[in-house]
Amino acid sequence: MPQQKSDYVDDTEIDATLDELADDETIEETVESLEENGFEVVIVDSADDALEAVRSQIPAGASVMNGHSTTLEEIGFDDYLSAGDHDWESLPDQIWSIDDDEERQAARRESQTADYFLGGINAISETGELVAADLSGSRIGAYPFAAGNVIIVSGVNKIVPTLEDALDRLESVAYPLENERAQEAYGVESAIAKQLIFRQEVEEGRTTVVLVRDQLGY
Repeated sequence: MPQQKSDYVDDTEIDATLDELADDETIEETVESLEENGFEVVIVDSADDALEAVRSQIPAGASVMNGHSTTLEEIGFDDYLSAGDHDWESLPDQIWSIDDDEERQAARRESQTADYFLGGINAISETGELVAADLSGSRIGAYPFAAGNVIIVSGVNKIVPTLEDALDRLESVAYPLENERAQEAYGVESAIAKQLIFRQEVEEGRTTVVLVRDQLGY
């Protein structure tokens, strides 16, 4: 069973002031900033609506890859992708069917250039920047350039006033929760080893942010 934020949030010390649902005015200002920075934005009310929005973005025949994201798990995307009830090429299924470690790692690198790469984000500033980090970089590596198209799904609880606050949220909310998840899932600690500040999308229509009016992910 996939892990959820609720599985370990009660046992993890976070700055809860940086994990609150944004109000309508804040959401509106954030959307305006994101669009000014070149991001497409879709706003939905629920996890089910988010899954439908994602499905509608991806055409038949596209190659699809996802980085680990609690948010994608919470909206049901990971299960939907693996179930195969779609007309896409599922790269995760191909990758995890490879027995050889070196071949599998090579396939993971190649998957960064998928037609559509999906994932979450750790913070969104009202000024229109996206902030994320990984231990390996297997998620954020596709965001800046490699993937043909990027779809980022986020709860509005990740919206904070400034870029400084977004970096603070990465350290004081996202990292503690991911570290707890990594220890439970893999028996190792995580780290903010590779960090991305996605300030602007310069290729029209390439990156879409699906904002969900709900408390999702971390």
